[in-house]
Amino acid sequence: MADIVTLALVGLYFVVLIGIGSWASKKIHTTEDYIVAGRSLGFWVFTILIVCSICSGMTLLGVSGFGYTSGWPGIWEQIFVPLAASFCIIVFGVKLNAVGKERGYLTIQDYLAERFESPRALRGLSAVSGIVVSLIYLVGQYAAITIVLVWLFGIPHWQALLISGVIITAYTVVGGLYAVSWTTLFQGGILILGVLLMAPPVIMSAGGLDHINTVLAGVDPNFVEPWYPAAYAPYAYATPEFLVSFGILLMVGLACAPHVINNVLAAKEARYFKWAPLVAFAIYAVVMFLVKFTGFAVRSLATEGAITLPAAVNAQDYSFIVGVEYAMPSVLLWAFFAVIVLAAVMSTTDRLMLTVGTSFAWDIYKNIFRPSASDDEVLLVSKVAVVLGAGGTLLLAINPPEMLAWLIWMGIGVMLATFAVPLLAGLYWRGATKEGAIASMAVGLIAAGVFGYWSKFVGSLPVHFSFYALLLSALAMIAVSLLTARISTDTLDTTRTGWFIQSPGQPSRAGSKGDAWLVEQDTPRQH
Repeated sequence: MADIVTLALVGLYFVVLIGIGSWASKKIHTTEDYIVAGRSLGFWVFTILIVCSICSGMTLLGVSGFGYTSGWPGIWEQIFVPLAASFCIIVFGVKLNAVGKERGYLTIQDYLAERFESPRALRGLSAVSGIVVSLIYLVGQYAAITIVLVWLFGIPHWQALLISGVIITAYTVVGGLYAVSWTTLFQGGILILGVLLMAPPVIMSAGGLDHINTVLAGVDPNFVEPWYPAAYAPYAYATPEFLVSFGILLMVGLACAPHVINNVLAAKEARYFKWAPLVAFAIYAVVMFLVKFTGFAVRSLATEGAITLPAAVNAQDYSFIVGVEYAMPSVLLWAFFAVIVLAAVMSTTDRLMLTVGTSFAWDIYKNIFRPSASDDEVLLVSKVAVVLGAGGTLLLAINPPEMLAWLIWMGIGVMLATFAVPLLAGLYWRGATKEGAIASMAVGLIAAGVFGYWSKFVGSLPVHFSFYALLLSALAMIAVSLLTARISTDTLDTTRTGWFIQSPGQPSRAGSKGDAWLVEQDTPRQH
């Protein structure tokens, strides 16, 4: 059971989150305010939002757990994941932010609908796909949160789920992206400071990296190699060929995730995109490396009998928690650590919830079924969708996965297979057509489900399952686009499609609000 200091500090943390949500609710006047925070996010709020939308339960619990089970061959994750933030900002963000302001996009589905001249079919498919992958990913986040709350308070798993779900849902519902972005800035600051303060003592308590490496080599000589020569054991899947697919999965899959890429539409100034990629990478890389080294340290301590992980199916995901408990017995530090872990796992959960709500309310309800819906009606539907999505994923999270990292990688894999090709082709290939985008997204989604199921329940694959789905998605895009009518030149120019990131000399036009650009979609375009 948690002591009174820990209980008080965790309670204060939750009160601050609710307070931010209440403050943010007063800034919500339109759908644009709720979904993209009025396009008002400053440099640090925007940059930390990108980092913490990617940072999740995986960062503290999953990354340390991966380090515990796999050793140094899993270290590439610490480069690939921070690169996802930079990739998103540079490859997707520069164009989408500029076009989004000009055309009034509120979601990535707005862009896909106009770029591929498919205001209903592709919009609906991409919205449903975004909701599905967000819900899968959300289950992993809830699993991470409950690990923390069960450990802290000694309460049943279902009670931990209920507490976390109610609190996150509350401030997300009332404050939209304003609440999510400002709570994320608060959570991100806590996370970064906490890891900097607490990871080094755990590493030193295990004797430092030199001693840790000696112990790891005694467990398996390949634990201190850059990769495994072959998949000779269940943990030895980080082979060279797997790492290639792993890099694509994390760098591109996370970058195009709906809950991450939508953030680029909310940045206030285009100039942020000059330094945000470097700052985001540097911050996240430092955090990731320290957390991974903590996983190594805990494996070394456990091997030497200094500590014991709990008897749980996902015991390795407790590595960071057990390591801090061993190295830092101070009550005050324990209270702070509790808040750090909660901040890490909640900073992505709220963004996922908001993505589910806005995808349904704006892209499906407003733009497909009820175009006449008012802002108030859309906001209400979005809030209801957030609550329903939270409730559904809470039920799915009652039985946590054996390894938190696997469930989160499953979600990322579906994101990669579904969104990467349509987004990259849409932004950079003028030959990509509506039919090609629909085929690519549908094939990617189905293939990800098939190969994901096969890799988990039938037999192992030499590379991550999403790699096969990505290839099939790309083939579908190319083949179908070459066989179908091209998108009009006006649309390609309007959406800045071509082999460039920033088009020099292109005149800047005043951004429209809401769905103003949809009026143009009512007029059929000639191919």
